[in-house]
Amino acid sequence: MLIAFFNTVKRLYKGGIMKIQNIDKITNCRHLNLYEISYINQKGIEKSWHIASRADKPKCVTGQFDMPDAVVIVPFHKKKDKLVIIKEFRVPLGGYQYGFPAGLVDEGEKIQQTCIRELKEETGLNITRIKKISPPVYSSSGMTDESVSMVYVECDGKPSNKGNEDSEDITTIFISPPEASELCKDSKIKLDVKTWLVLSSFAESGRV
Repeated sequence: MLIAFFNTVKRLYKGGIMKIQNIDKITNCRHLNLYEISYINQKGIEKSWHIASRADKPKCVTGQFDMPDAVVIVPFHKKKDKLVIIKEFRVPLGGYQYGFPAGLVDEGEKIQQTCIRELKEETGLNITRIKKISPPVYSSSGMTDESVSMVYVECDGKPSNKGNEDSEDITTIFISPPEASELCKDSKIKLDVKTWLVLSSFAESGRV
């Protein structure tokens, strides 16, 4: 049944007429750039779309979707028996957002190495076990081809912001299921979408 489903999807994909035509790089920044993408729509008309990408060339052109741009770390502190989140100042929001520790995957770096480095830098905590790594997933594909891998880990240690950069203002917070429920209900705070989904499930099940 599952094989038949994927074969159907492949046939539909091959039969689609929408396709990428051309790419123009608009900016030349270090970590993120804006591109104009020309594509053919369903009526065979050439249209354009603007996207942001961390790659030298957007993934819709290179087809390199196998590695994530970044990791989002979902840490569970075994001794405290609580989930770890962070409160961090985010420039685009002009204020603080609740989310999970995260960071870009450096060139030549393995996902596991990125997680160990980023969790230590942002929270001072140490990973003791990596439980699960998701494939690259996308949360804002109307605007960017950026992908992340969700990495579920167990950790220990005491929180510290000694590894924070000057551009980072991070507070580490330990969350129980009832506290997660309250955060998810609070419309006055800013929550990362991936964090809201995990916290919502954690609040209901008590498990990560």
